[in-house]
Amino acid sequence: MSDNNSPLPPASFLTPEDPSPVLVHGGTDPRSPLLLVSDHAGQAIPSVLGDLGVSEDERARHIGWDIGIDGVGRKLAALTGALLIEQGYSRLVIDCNRAPGHQTAIVTVSDGTPVPANQNLSVTAAALRTREIFDPYHTRIGEELDRREEVGIETFLVALHSFTPEMQNFRRPWHCGVLHNHDPRFGRIIISCLSEEGLTVGDNEPYELTDTSDYTVPVHGERRRIPHVEIEIRQDLITAENGQQEWAERLARILPEAIRRYHEQYGSHPATEAE
Repeated sequence: MSDNNSPLPPASFLTPEDPSPVLVHGGTDPRSPLLLVSDHAGQAIPSVLGDLGVSEDERARHIGWDIGIDGVGRKLAALTGALLIEQGYSRLVIDCNRAPGHQTAIVTVSDGTPVPANQNLSVTAAALRTREIFDPYHTRIGEELDRREEVGIETFLVALHSFTPEMQNFRRPWHCGVLHNHDPRFGRIIISCLSEEGLTVGDNEPYELTDTSDYTVPVHGERRRIPHVEIEIRQDLITAENGQQEWAERLARILPEAIRRYHEQYGSHPATEAE
């Protein structure tokens, strides 16, 4: 809503020349138990915002998107037949893994880099970004989950992310991280599977998934009580295409195995609150 609580103006924030905020790949196996989502897969900026006042080199850093995760996700979707839903705009425009209004949903500074176009943003301007980028992406995820529920397809929601190898002068030792919160069951199985491959796996590292720090898993996974996980891959491992292929092939092996183990331990019914 606008500053005076009137409806948002009809003028479009995105023009017909701007790319769609929602990109869909894969889905060749309509009964795949996997639904892949990627909140930070894109680098697009609405034409009305120019370059946000941020240089191309800075926008290409981890502050602008999850480096390499677009390649991993698309290759994984092709290997498994699963549907992948991507968000195509830079997280510097709006972070689609934060609740609207969260202090980091539209950042003014990211890892030391100011974002001039986000300074002193009005409530109306922020709401337009939510309406035209955030809302269509999460609506598409919700529609797919509704469809799968209606036709009785069990779903394991996998949110794909990547993380920078170094942050605040700390060299992160993990090859990947597995994030979970209220229901850690599927995540813990995936940790075991990845660790069996000799990888250093972060358990809620390098980030902790919480009710307020994240949006996608809490809303689409936890609220629906379906098995879910957020997987983070270190960006230097997937910057190049060969690394993306390696990780896509790894996850194409591990995820079905993790589902098999989940069924052995908990059955085939939708997940409920962990004990």
